[in-house]
Amino acid sequence: MTLKYFNPTTPSQRGLTLVDYSGLWKGKPFKKLTSGKKSNGGRSRGRITMRHRGGGHKRLYREIDFKRVTAEVQVERIEYDPNRGAFIALVKSTDTEQHSYIIAPNEVSVGDRLSSGNSSEIKVGNTLQLKNAPVGLSVHNVELKIGKGGQMARAAGSWAQIMGRDSGYVLLKLPSGEVRRVHGDCRATVGIVSNGDLKNQRIAKAGRNRWLGWRPSVRGVAMNPVDHPHGGGEGKTSGGRHPVSPWGTPTKGYKTRNKKKLSSKFIVSRRK
Repeated sequence: MTLKYFNPTTPSQRGLTLVDYSGLWKGKPFKKLTSGKKSNGGRSRGRITMRHRGGGHKRLYREIDFKRVTAEVQVERIEYDPNRGAFIALVKSTDTEQHSYIIAPNEVSVGDRLSSGNSSEIKVGNTLQLKNAPVGLSVHNVELKIGKGGQMARAAGSWAQIMGRDSGYVLLKLPSGEVRRVHGDCRATVGIVSNGDLKNQRIAKAGRNRWLGWRPSVRGVAMNPVDHPHGGGEGKTSGGRHPVSPWGTPTKGYKTRNKKKLSSKFIVSRRK
């Protein structure tokens, strides 16, 4: 996909840069694979647990097949998915003619046949066990637990690179720069996730973020002391302390990773 640039004929089009969706499916999603998605406005039990969320366009959820256990499928169309940055592909099994949605890899097009299994060839869109993939290969939709389905490298334009092997495990370099050990029997899909140009979009107006369900955010230094630790003071102040969240937790460079719930034994080198 390419980017679309706009002439500034209106204020909201000045600087606007969007992904060109002209090559995607224009109709409605496959009905049997969709379900209603209720917006909670960032609330759990009526209380705000995630700030700055709410509103936005109504969405239907598309059920995605992250396990990819069907032996061979054919791509019928590539679609936009409002619930994720990546595009999705509607595929049909060549045996049972059953439909499913998968995360669309970057170079896959309508009519392509994709396979899944230990004997799959090294081709973009095919799914295979990591122990059968060559070193240096870029993969996405990577499993963390055998048979659970892909959990890593599913965002638009992301991928993980196979760096080597170590006693039944495969060394993966993740998009963050972290190198991690993943069991060789875990599966992954060859290639890079589609819609890599999403990071180059320029929203150009606040309303476009409201359509996506993001409400305005207010700086802590613009609040009162009762609302934020940075609030209050005479005139304009810079907060007067190291940056913290509204609940007093340091918010720049402070590590909040829970040591008791970690899978640190699988991390070879940190992202930093």
